[in-house]
Amino acid sequence: MKQKTFFVCQSCGQRSLKWLGRCPACNEWNTLVEEAAESVSRKKKSPSATPVPLREITFTAGERRSTGIGELDRVLGGGLVPGSLVLIGGDPGVGKSTLLLQAVNGYLSGNDSSALYISGEESAPQIKLRAGRMNIDSDNILILPETSLENILSAMEETGPAVTVVDSIQTIHSEELSSAPGTVAQVRECAARLMETAKRLEIPTLIIGHVTKEGAIAGPRVLEHLVDTVLYFEGDRSHTYRILRAVKNRFGSTNEIGIFEMTDRGLTEVLNPSELFLSEKTTEVPGTSVTSTIEGTRPIIVEIQALVSPTSFGMPRRTAIGVDYQRVNLLIAVLEKIGGLQLGLNDIYVNVVGGLKVIEPATDLPIALSIASSLLDIPLKREMLVFGEIGLSGEIRNVSSSEQRIKEGIKTGFRSFLMPRQKRELSKMDEAAEYHEVEDIHQALEILRRD
Repeated sequence: MKQKTFFVCQSCGQRSLKWLGRCPACNEWNTLVEEAAESVSRKKKSPSATPVPLREITFTAGERRSTGIGELDRVLGGGLVPGSLVLIGGDPGVGKSTLLLQAVNGYLSGNDSSALYISGEESAPQIKLRAGRMNIDSDNILILPETSLENILSAMEETGPAVTVVDSIQTIHSEELSSAPGTVAQVRECAARLMETAKRLEIPTLIIGHVTKEGAIAGPRVLEHLVDTVLYFEGDRSHTYRILRAVKNRFGSTNEIGIFEMTDRGLTEVLNPSELFLSEKTTEVPGTSVTSTIEGTRPIIVEIQALVSPTSFGMPRRTAIGVDYQRVNLLIAVLEKIGGLQLGLNDIYVNVVGGLKVIEPATDLPIALSIASSLLDIPLKREMLVFGEIGLSGEIRNVSSSEQRIKEGIKTGFRSFLMPRQKRELSKMDEAAEYHEVEDIHQALEILRRD
């Protein structure tokens, strides 16, 4: 008898009896894949949990344990929590496996516990070769090349590791399901059973997930709902710097980022990113400005570049790298309508130096001044730091953490600050510094032309 099949959306899990080009539930295109219908579950009934009064539940910050990597601990909220399930995604080759191999090595530092590294993509010699490049040689890191979920859960029960790594969740499959690895049913089932085992044995488990071409973690959205923490490892292959960002964290803030540099010895922490992103800015040139962006609790000094040139085509080009493209178009409209600049027949390119992505409104004013500086061929002062949000009527609005931005600027060597008019007087951390407080785009452009 022919086995019954369904067409299942790989984005949301919606089932259909026939193939459709567009999923009727999530409206994604070309996501329906044929899968065999599953037989009735043979699972045993799980024992019921006992209700516990909230007051009797104890949890202390001391239960966290450091990975030995300060930047990773910062993003996790202070370290790994026993029984937590952490999902890390990123582009191929960005360094996910390298980061987690270093993390488990640091996690075991100073104790006799073991770590279980499960690889469904690489053989044991390949992992040994990578570990050798990073000078990692430990008897306590157990390598298990395996794709069967049942064998993985048995290994976790038998070895009782202090931490487990699964590389990657899309390669793991359960023998109870007939669908292929990486499908919605397999990813959902494997993640759920890994979570149950991690919680029951109190083993922190780190899972690597593939990403789609849009940058989201592949598989059903329920995967991100199941886990405790979701981290994205970002970076351009043409740059050596990598950024680790939390988008979900049940045990800490989602605002922190960690910055790393990829070397032939693995990933190294970047402790002072402000100096890093400004290391090559030495002269005053038109089209550049420097701003202070807040990532979590950390201020970072970054350089924003703009190039304005006459277009060779009927339709001017607009390109933005590292900043929101729609935001750049909005600022161009404000500069034309309110600022009186003629940008309609010019190609405009905006870039954040170093491969960093900045999305906060405080970058509005530096982006606008970079564009104006390039158009007018007037450079901003090399020691000037710019920040502020721009409204549609051209007003410059206040942003959060102004004093923190100025303090970071002074520490990095800036002595002139162009910013929104403050509602209260700032504490002058450097009496010799110049503080230009502006209310609208006209005043900001006047300072550009004057200086």
